[in-house]
Amino acid sequence: MHDPTEFDDLYASVRDRLLLQTFALTGDLPAARGAVRDAFVGAWHQWRKVSKLEDPGSWIRPHAWSLAQRRHTARIWHRDKSLDEDSKATLDALSRLSLTQRKALLLTHLSSASMDQMGRELGLTDVAAANELQQATAQFAIHRDVPSTSVRIHLEGLGSHIEDTRFPRATIIRRRGTTRRRAYTTLGIAACVGALLGAGAIVHSTGGATPELGSVSAHGAGASETEAEKEQQVEESERHLNVEAMLTSRQVDGVFGSGHRVGAPSTSDNTSGDGLNTACQRSRFADRSGLATLVRTFPVSGSPKSGVVQRVELSASEDAAKKAYAATVQWFTACEEERAQLISAYALNDMADQGTMVMLNTWKKPAQTWTVSVVRSGNLVTTVARRVASRERESVKPFVKLTVEAVTSVCNHPAAGNCPGAKPVARRMPPPSPEGSRGLLEVIDLPPVSGVDKPWVATTPVSAKSNAAATSCDKADFNTKAVKRSLTRSYVVPEARLSSSFGLTETLGEFATPAPAKAFNRSLEERMAACEDKDAAATVTELDRGSDETSSYRIWRVSIEVSETRSVHFEMALVRRDNRVVQLGFVRDGNHEISDEDFRELTLRASARLTNLTKD
Repeated sequence: MHDPTEFDDLYASVRDRLLLQTFALTGDLPAARGAVRDAFVGAWHQWRKVSKLEDPGSWIRPHAWSLAQRRHTARIWHRDKSLDEDSKATLDALSRLSLTQRKALLLTHLSSASMDQMGRELGLTDVAAANELQQATAQFAIHRDVPSTSVRIHLEGLGSHIEDTRFPRATIIRRRGTTRRRAYTTLGIAACVGALLGAGAIVHSTGGATPELGSVSAHGAGASETEAEKEQQVEESERHLNVEAMLTSRQVDGVFGSGHRVGAPSTSDNTSGDGLNTACQRSRFADRSGLATLVRTFPVSGSPKSGVVQRVELSASEDAAKKAYAATVQWFTACEEERAQLISAYALNDMADQGTMVMLNTWKKPAQTWTVSVVRSGNLVTTVARRVASRERESVKPFVKLTVEAVTSVCNHPAAGNCPGAKPVARRMPPPSPEGSRGLLEVIDLPPVSGVDKPWVATTPVSAKSNAAATSCDKADFNTKAVKRSLTRSYVVPEARLSSSFGLTETLGEFATPAPAKAFNRSLEERMAACEDKDAAATVTELDRGSDETSSYRIWRVSIEVSETRSVHFEMALVRRDNRVVQLGFVRDGNHEISDEDFRELTLRASARLTNLTKD
């Protein structure tokens, strides 16, 4: 049994000081309190190892800091009405330092760590650590507008805000740590039993000799040491990620041509900076309660400018990993970045438990093409992202191979699930349905408009009592008894100086069965065919058509002469999928237009989005 006295004394003497340090590091008191509590739970879990250290606090502190960084909300102190202005100013000044500088300042002024200890915790030489401390002191003094000699006073001043914070009793902390240890020990025993059962045939064929368990005996001399080792191994393997399992530069080199060279990568736990590693990423972590994260960034030289990022997140459970996977996929398939366009989406079959790949263009200068794979294996979510400063669409085949290598490398982790099979492949699929999808196009589906560098904006869908997508040729009406449900919305670029007629409109109608939907389409096609005969001012040109067993589409360009010197040009498409019909109408503004190929792709995307249609 562990002697609790030493642990209880440490808990009582260290927790308040550690809370002050952790609060100063993040500015988030709830996250700091929870992190300190859980760090002590972890310390009791590994008390055999921790108690032997000269300074057990040196083990607990980095664990608490790491947990708090993962959990805290950015600049939460700005919403804390109980925080005085001096404390807010101190936290603001700290937040403007780099993470390394902040840690150096706190280790120096709020802990008893020596310069050697500080260097070890920061991963720096003594000289480099001293340099970081010097810069941190100077920068804090500037941002806080105080003398550098008063840094400690202002850091200690944060203590007034945490005075009333209460922690669980030491007995509760130890109980939680013991529960965790038992869970991990049970896991280790189950693994050993499985191994022994699997080796049964070998043990049985010992020529009649009675096998001896020796040191494996539960009461043998080596039992205590073995248990401790297993505790440590399970803790490390279950709750941490191995840097050696990340992609290498040589592997990444395979997705680029001969004109590029992949340099040495940098790897972090993604707790410094803003934590945003790719386009469209919405938060530092997809799973804010996750156990660990690794991010590896590969610089790539050559033209066009390129790069690769790999991130791996470890969740505490499979359900949490599923949510992290869904959130990560949503970052890219429903990208909130201005002027991002979803080019294609793929299901990654035979890859692991779940897998999606997408290709996007971000049209803000410099325009970039992103190819992103998101794969879940058990409790692990792996994301691999390639960016190329080009509008050219890159081949997906080499990228699928790189994704296989990335997922295979982390599959040795105890928390991994299924691994890539014999023939992983990317299959084109409709874009995943965004939250609240109603079967209509999303802003991320829309291509750039020539000569326009402002973002598209979509109106709220409404019932199609009128239809702005219709032309004077077809006069399509979706407000009839045959249409059981209808929606319409428009897409405009309000920040650009374009004519009021410019824009795209989509109208959707749902019929009871495919038969009336086909009849509706057929009547509109007949009107388009007869338009030039009925309207001398109209010119109708069919641009494309296609069909399969359950769907069809047709695209026209309609020009209406409104005067001897002026004509209005429309692109119009009709799409049917099963019992649903969509009409797209686009009105240009002079040279501000969508290319024929882009409009065709948009028509096909409208057809694919019909698969997202859900009932109200």
